[in-house]
Amino acid sequence: MEKIIRLDTVEEYSRVFGLPTLHPLLNVVDLSEAALRPEKMAFNYGIYALFLKDTKCGDIRYGKQTYDYQEGTVVSFAPGQVVEVDVPAGLQPKGRGILFHPDLVRGTSLGREIKSYSFFSYSSREALHLSEEEKQMFLGLLSHIRTELSRPTDRLSKRLLVRSVQLLLDYCMRFYSRQFETRTKANRDVLTRFEALLDSYFLDGQSRHAGLPTVKYFADRVYLSPNYFGDLIKKETGKTAQEYIQGKLIDLAKEMIVGTDKTVSQIAYELGFQYSQHFNRTFKKNVGYTPSEYRRMQSAS
Repeated sequence: MEKIIRLDTVEEYSRVFGLPTLHPLLNVVDLSEAALRPEKMAFNYGIYALFLKDTKCGDIRYGKQTYDYQEGTVVSFAPGQVVEVDVPAGLQPKGRGILFHPDLVRGTSLGREIKSYSFFSYSSREALHLSEEEKQMFLGLLSHIRTELSRPTDRLSKRLLVRSVQLLLDYCMRFYSRQFETRTKANRDVLTRFEALLDSYFLDGQSRHAGLPTVKYFADRVYLSPNYFGDLIKKETGKTAQEYIQGKLIDLAKEMIVGTDKTVSQIAYELGFQYSQHFNRTFKKNVGYTPSEYRRMQSAS
């Protein structure tokens, strides 16, 4: 990996690309105006960034995977993420977007809700592909923010800027929701693979050795980030991925309680619980009875 450039401020990003800084905590940038064009770099983001790429301009890698982005694609990054960029020599990057520091939204409604914009945690092959109409809306909101940044500062400036940024993020959430819907077949394929992996996790005895399954475990095996995977499962099933996993766990527990003579402790161990007390609490929370009570009830019926 190349030397990592820390981007702890909006101004540091502007300096790397030779772009003007319109505001210390928020900037609207047009990469076609960049005076500097680093060809290969790695960024450690300390700010939020959201770009609409006008053309395919090199590779963007988040972790070990390469972003599936092309013309008319939005890519997003959040504080704490390390991103590698490899731009072919002589190629002028083209893209427009915003950069904002966490301090801009601190103490605001957007600051309290920023974690709900899960696309900031999406990674490989999970970029947002916009329609022509959506692109124009995205660019219009960028233009509005840039116009507001050019105005003299007054007591309403920060409120208007934060609300404008939030409006842009809300539209991106809507666009992602549309993307989930238009990729129904691919989503169903992921769900089918998830169900098969979930079944085999217990049938093959992985739970006895690796413990309770996690959302990240299955997300990694279908090559999606946990956030994107979770949003997809929620869209397809109406349940979070964790709720889906726990539902499978409880169904298996019921079968083992009623259909075998194994003790509660044995069942807890085979399902991946480290302590039978944890299993008892989880089962009662979901079923309304302890495993022993459930077994007695089923035996009496």
